[in-house]
Amino acid sequence: MAITERLQNTTEVSYWTGEIPLEYIYTYGRAGEKYFRNLKDKGTFLGAKCDKCDIVYVPPRIYCEKCFQRLEDKYVDVGTIGTVHTFTVLYKNLDGTEKEKPVIMAMVRLDGTDGGVVHYLGEVEPSQVEIGMQVKAVLKPKKDRKGIITDIKYFKPL
Repeated sequence: MAITERLQNTTEVSYWTGEIPLEYIYTYGRAGEKYFRNLKDKGTFLGAKCDKCDIVYVPPRIYCEKCFQRLEDKYVDVGTIGTVHTFTVLYKNLDGTEKEKPVIMAMVRLDGTDGGVVHYLGEVEPSQVEIGMQVKAVLKPKKDRKGIITDIKYFKPL
């Protein structure tokens, strides 16, 4: 059955074989652009604060997810310090081969916010990492930052 044909019997199983070539451009959006521009220029993270719900979203949002209040003009600098909310240790590469050295990924909840960043932990051994550990972002030098997630080298323990 071609993709443009209409199903007559809705219980029939249909599937597509082969490849579907896709091209797309990912954009940050207005809030994401502010977030990454602030990271590049000032070296700190940006959140969006909803005064009504007392929530600070990181990454920032245009609208509050609870009350739909517009947050676009309510950006706040939230610094670079946070707490390990959860973490995992990676021993294999995406292709299944063993890593030379384990890599630690963590969800870091930034202080004073209701959100955070998933990124690498560095300057720490896997056996030393614990939930609740205070960490600080280590960024590339300002001249090397491009306004992208890899401007953050890793988070290190305080």
